[in-house]
Parts: sequence; C-alpha cells; structure tokens
Amino acid sequence: MDAKQPKVFISHASEDKDRFVMSFSKRLLEHGIDAWVDKWEMLPGDSLVDKIFEDGIKNASAFIIILSKNSVQKPWVREELNAGFIKKLSGKCKVIPVVIDECEIPEALKTTIWERIKDINNYEEEFNRIVASIYEISQKPPIGNPPKYTQSTIVMFPGFSKIDMLVLKTIGDLASNSESPIFGPELVKKELFELEISESQIDESIEFLDDQNFIKGQKVGMENKIAYFEVTTYGFVNYAKVFYSEFESLVKNSLIAIVNKNISTNDDLSKYLNVQKPLINRVLDYLSDNGYFEQSKSYGGGVSIYNISASAKRIGSSQ
Repeated sequence: MDAKQPKVFISHASEDKDRFVMSFSKRLLEHGIDAWVDKWEMLPGDSLVDKIFEDGIKNASAFIIILSKNSVQKPWVREELNAGFIKKLSGKCKVIPVVIDECEIPEALKTTIWERIKDINNYEEEFNRIVASIYEISQKPPIGNPPKYTQSTIVMFPGFSKIDMLVLKTIGDLASNSESPIFGPELVKKELFELEISESQIDESIEFLDDQNFIKGQKVGMENKIAYFEVTTYGFVNYAKVFYSEFESLVKNSLIAIVNKNISTNDDLSKYLNVQKPLINRVLDYLSDNGYFEQSKSYGGGVSIYNISASAKRIGSSQ
C-alpha cells in the first residue's frame, strides 16, 4: 500500500450509512485516504467474513468506528471493534472513534481519545483533525527560531538572567559613550530592539538592576515605573568586569597620569590618554569612591581633581 494513501476501515451501523457514513467516506477519498466501506467493497457472492476481516480490517492502517445510538448496540460492530483492537495491540493499526450521537461509549474505547461531531452536516474542523490523525501529522504549529538574545554567549552574574546582562551591557555602553550620565528606558529599548527582547522584559530588568544598586532610578507616575536613571559606580565597575577588559588597565594608567603628570581635570586626562571623556569620568568616579583623591563636578561636565591621597601618590611613584 502506498504510504501516501492510507487505507481506513469504516465500522458503522447500517442505519448511519446514508445519514453520515457515505458522505464522510467520500470526503476521506477526496483527501487521499482509501476508505473501506462495505457498500463499495462487497458484492453478491463475496464471503462476508473474508471481506471484512481479511480484506478490510487486516489491510487497514487505521480503524474508524462510527459511534452512534445505533452502532453501540450492534453485535457485529462490536466484533469489528474487537478485531480492530487486536490489530491495534500488534502495533499495526490506529483506532479512531468518531462519535456522532449522544450515546454510551464502549468500555474498550473509554481510554482512547475520540472525535465528537456535534453537527453531522457541519464538521470541517473535526474532519481535519481526523485526517491529521490518519496521516499522523501534528497540528501543532512549527517551532520558530529562538529570540536573537538567546543566541549570544555571555558571562552571567549569579541571580542574573541573560536579559539582565544584556540590559546591563547596553546601559554600560551608553554610559561609556554619552556625555550625559542620565538615561531613559526608551533609549535602552531602542538599542535592544534587534535582539527581540520585549519592552516588559527590559522594564523588569531595569527594575532589577535598580534593586541591585547597579543603577539609581527615579520612579514617576501612578505606575511607579523608572522614568530615568544613572549608572552607579558599583554598576559600571561590574559592567566593566565582563564587557570592558581594559578597564583595570585604564584605571591604573589614569592614576599614574594624575600623580606623575600633575593632571587635575577630566578634560586633560582624556586628551593625555586619548580616551573619550565619558569613560574617563567613570574611571574618576571609581578612583574617587575608593579614596584616591577628591573631585568636584561643574554643570558643564568638567571635573576637577584635588587632595590626592598618599596611597595614590605611592602607586604613581612606584611606576
């Protein structure tokens, strides 16, 4: 038998033949399924037992039993069902109950999933499921590609999700390149748009980073959502540990330049090291927070360095 043309035995009561079985079987034929119905397959003089059990059921890849108030009482239908189950147990046949009336389901079929047809004149959806079952084709939609953000390899902090790390990277990159220390969630969302991360996922990660003191957020409105934020020194240093391998070297070179070259402003340090000023500002925040010197900031973005500590001088003089 051609695998593309499965043969299906239709077990039914004669009372259901005209009202359902024949039209149903014709639809199966139209869908490439060889439906075995006694009216089509048996002629005068044929052996009833041989035709049904040897030709019909024996060669069927699926056994459809039409359950109705008529068929559940028929001894002959039960005999066919028994034969179908014997073949099912041998792994050679699928039994598909199709219920067209409110009737008692035979005990042997109560553990088998059946298809209930509520309207025998309108059952397109049910018919499609039966066809899919015969061809063993899942109606489950195909699995799509995973979101792009899942395909990136990234170092993870304990308790952080991949989205948290990607949001942190985006915020750190912005802080390294922007003169303004303050950002809004919309800018982060714009940067991460191509990675197929939803806005709600980004908002949640920003909230999480605020809780972890990686950023300092300002919440507004009735929803109490973060409207803008700035990166904390703690957050930037942790960002740099993962995403900017030269940060430690930049910190050291900055301190040496401040001590040995008498550099006292962020502008001069940026020019001397040939590093953009936003990144220099982050380095100065880190060194100031660790007590190597004090700094003052002007509204125009200038930073003045003073009161250099003995520890800073010792590190600088040792180079």
